[in-house]
Amino acid sequence: MLNISLSLTKSLAVVLSVLLTPIRALRLRYVPLLLVYFAYGSSVFTAIALNFWVKETLDMSAADLAELGIWLTVPWTVKMIFGSLVDSVLIFGSNRKSYVYIGALLITMSSLMMIAVVGEHSIVAEFSKKSVYIFASVIAVVGFVMQDVVADTMSTEVIDKSQSEEEIHQELASIQVLARLSLGFAIFITGWIGGELADVFKDEREVVFMIALFIPLLSILGVSLVHLNPVPVSKINKHVLFGGLAFAFFVVIMGYAQVPYAQEIVFVFSLGIVLTLLNGLIGDLSENAIRHIKMAMIVIFVYRAMPSVGASLQWWQIDVLGFDESFFAKLSAISGAIALAGMWLSAKFIVKRNIGEVLIFLTIIGTLLSLPIVAMYYDVHTLFGVEARTVALVDTALASPFDYIAQVLMLTLVAIYAPEGKKGTWFALMASLMNIALSASGLLTKYLNKIFVVSREVVSDGVVTVAQDYAQLGGLLWVVVISSCIIPIIVIIKYNPSKL
Repeated sequence: MLNISLSLTKSLAVVLSVLLTPIRALRLRYVPLLLVYFAYGSSVFTAIALNFWVKETLDMSAADLAELGIWLTVPWTVKMIFGSLVDSVLIFGSNRKSYVYIGALLITMSSLMMIAVVGEHSIVAEFSKKSVYIFASVIAVVGFVMQDVVADTMSTEVIDKSQSEEEIHQELASIQVLARLSLGFAIFITGWIGGELADVFKDEREVVFMIALFIPLLSILGVSLVHLNPVPVSKINKHVLFGGLAFAFFVVIMGYAQVPYAQEIVFVFSLGIVLTLLNGLIGDLSENAIRHIKMAMIVIFVYRAMPSVGASLQWWQIDVLGFDESFFAKLSAISGAIALAGMWLSAKFIVKRNIGEVLIFLTIIGTLLSLPIVAMYYDVHTLFGVEARTVALVDTALASPFDYIAQVLMLTLVAIYAPEGKKGTWFALMASLMNIALSASGLLTKYLNKIFVVSREVVSDGVVTVAQDYAQLGGLLWVVVISSCIIPIIVIIKYNPSKL
């Protein structure tokens, strides 16, 4: 009995230690910074209302939406411009807070434009709805990119510098976990509430975008209250700043001129530029640290570059399975809540495990949890008398905790090796590379949606202009699931950074 009692006591101690890890790590000085991350996570507030509006209003195929998604990742790939500015250029006496305020202004402008176009107000009547939607999406992304660059930079400037180097590294890791928890909590609560409101205001969807104006206010509040360690203003890195500006101009020209294979050309150029700039920036680190970072980047790049099914899966769920705004809100709530719990419980696991082990685990789990969706396409759930909504709820609940871990690992590694005086540029370049991987994912998704053509019904002026056809969705699902399992595992085994 004594042994059993001791065993139970030890088990409870372990459970309590895991549960209390994020709470113990939290400091009052982190809270304003976490509010900026919360604002970023709140960007999902309008997601469900927006997805239904796009499906019902805009004549865009799954491949078109995947292509738009690629262009929307471009601002994330040129984060080095903002990073260089944050390191070196003061605006109204600040190289931190002013940039968050500018980002908030852009996000506000985007919300106002979406209110106008969704509500069909006369101010945008002479413009096509598609054009307004695309422009609003672009400026919102730019606003969030600016705020994200500053938030990542500030995450290294709220620490207690009187600690030992080991304690500082541990605090940096804890801040990254707390930042993801704040982001996850925002995705959970605002995604759920936004989805429920999308159902309530399905006939007046502009109301959801009106309420979304709280998002820039949160980031303004957070950055206004944050207290940072004094940081020197670095000299402008002309290679990074002007190289980034030249690349941004090149991207705009390529997109505006509609050059054939423009996205592919931009992808290759952006990858080459970021790798060159990154290689120059890490030249001062030890040879071992450089090797470790490069191997980690290869692994995570491939992991993030895997294709997705795209918009066609959600269309099928709406048209065939009958999922509505309210149900998508429930899925969002479950996904966000369990992801948050998973991040909370895995805080120690994330910090102590090596990247290769975690990503192999995530890849295998992700593959297994993709199979129920594939099975639903073939009506397997009906053979067992299980409703599609039940399968979706359970699958979403199981899959949710694994979505953020790779990003936390990468940001922790980046924070540990961030060079003094170059932190903004450092975070921006590393994040740019990860977002170029998402561009690769978007390109692969676009190609697959052109091979496996899936369409929802499009009605214009009472006439069906595009017929509903989900016959090729099954093949698309299988290709995505299999490739997303085999390729990452091979790369992880070969380039596992823990072997160095």
